[in-house]
Amino acid sequence: MPRRSPPRPEAKGATLDGLLASKEIVVACGPGGVGKTTTAAAAGAMAAARLGGKVLVLTVDPARRLADALGLEGIGNTERRVPDDTFRQAGVKPMGELWAAMLDTKESWDSLVRLHAPDARTRDEILSNPLYRNISGRFVQSHDYIAMERLFEIHADGKYDLIVVDTPPTRNALDFLDAPERMAEFFSSRLLRWLIVPYRSKLVNFASKPFYQVADRILGTQFLEDVAQFFILFQSMYDGFVERAKAVHRLMADRRTSFIVVSTLEAVPLREAEFFAQALKDRRLHLGAIVLNKVLPAYLRDPQGEAVAEKLRDRADELAEALAPKVRSGDVDQIRRVLTEVGRSYIDYRVVAQREAEQQAELADVPETLVSVPYFETDVYDLAGLLRLGAKLWSP
Repeated sequence: MPRRSPPRPEAKGATLDGLLASKEIVVACGPGGVGKTTTAAAAGAMAAARLGGKVLVLTVDPARRLADALGLEGIGNTERRVPDDTFRQAGVKPMGELWAAMLDTKESWDSLVRLHAPDARTRDEILSNPLYRNISGRFVQSHDYIAMERLFEIHADGKYDLIVVDTPPTRNALDFLDAPERMAEFFSSRLLRWLIVPYRSKLVNFASKPFYQVADRILGTQFLEDVAQFFILFQSMYDGFVERAKAVHRLMADRRTSFIVVSTLEAVPLREAEFFAQALKDRRLHLGAIVLNKVLPAYLRDPQGEAVAEKLRDRADELAEALAPKVRSGDVDQIRRVLTEVGRSYIDYRVVAQREAEQQAELADVPETLVSVPYFETDVYDLAGLLRLGAKLWSP
C-alpha cells in the first residue's frame, strides 16, 4: 500500500497540510451552514492529490452534498473510490487515492449486531425483532453511536492512511463524541431494568403492578413484549458495547487523531465554534485547526483603499461631472449616486473586515493552525471546486 510522506513536526502556526500528513483521523466539526462538509471533502481531496496514500472522506451528516461534489451517485456505507479520471478532468494527477462513504445507519447497526451477538440465535432474534427493524436507524443516540462504531471499524481495518470525518452540526457533534458512553449507560440504566424485569423474573406478577397495568392498556401487551425482548437481547451484547465504547474513546484521544473546527466569523456560528473548541479542550482532545470560511479579503483593510473610497463618497459631485462625457448615458445624478454608494459600501466592508481581523487575532492562540478561506464567486459543486477550495486550505 502506498504511504504518504513522513509526518511533519507540529508547531504553533503549522499548516493544514502538515496536520493532515501527521494524523490518521481528522474530524471536521462545527455549526451548520458554514461549509463544514465541503471543507472536509476539500481537505480529503487535497490530501489524496498532494500527500499520496489512500484517503477516505466519511460523512455522517445525512446531507448528500458530499456525493454530489465528488460525482458519486448512490454513495452509501461501502467505501467507493473517486476515479482518477475525475481528477484528470479537474486538471490534477493525484499522488494517491480518494475514497468516500456515507453512513447508512440501518446497515451499520445490522453489521454491529452480527459482530457482538453472542450466538447465531440471538443475532437472528435481534435482526427479526419488530422494534429493532423499526427504530434501529432512528432511536436516541443511534446515528451518533453507530457513526463512532463505523469510524472505529474502518480505522481498525488499516486500509486507509487518512480518514477525514464530516460530522453533524456542532452541538450534535458533541453527541457524536459522547454517544458510545451514553449508549453503554443506557443499556445498564434503571429505566431499562424496569422495562424488562417482568419478562425476566417469574417472581414478578405483571398484572399486579399498576405501572405495567397502565402501560398495557395504553401500549398493548404485544408492544411491551417486543420492547422487553428487544432490550433483553441487546443486553446480551452489553459487554461488547462497553468494550467498544472504551476503545472508541481511546481512539478519539489518541495522538493520531485530531479535530478541525469549521466556522464563519458571523456572531452565532463563531460562538458555537468557540463552544466546541472549549469542549474539545475539556475532553483533552486534540484541536488541530480552526478553519474560517467566507472571510473578507485583506485588501479591504488597506488604509489607501479607504482613502480612495472616502474620495468617491465625498467628491462624488465633482467626479460625476468629470465622468459624464465619458459615460454613454451622461446622467450626472446617476453617476454621482453610483460613486457615492460604491464609496460608502467599501467603507462599510472595511469596518467588517477590520472586525473580522480582530476576531481572528483573538482565535490565533487557540489552535495550532488557523486558516482563513475567502468568499468564492461560485458554489463548490464538483471535484475541481473542491480542489480550488483545498488550495486555499493548504500551505501558502
